[in-house]
Amino acid sequence: MNYVCNVCGYVYEVANGDPENGIEPGTPFEELPEDWTCPLCGVGKDDFSAE
Repeated sequence: MNYVCNVCGYVYEVANGDPENGIEPGTPFEELPEDWTCPLCGVGKDDFSAE
């Protein structure tokens, strides 16, 4: 399942992770660090919705 940022539309794809910010491919959204933020606009996990 992917998660989309409600502010800017960035899509967190579990299969890709967020390697530029230390998140390995395959990391479930629920396991992202609490201080992880959207790489595009900087909002927190609470501003993402399941796609």
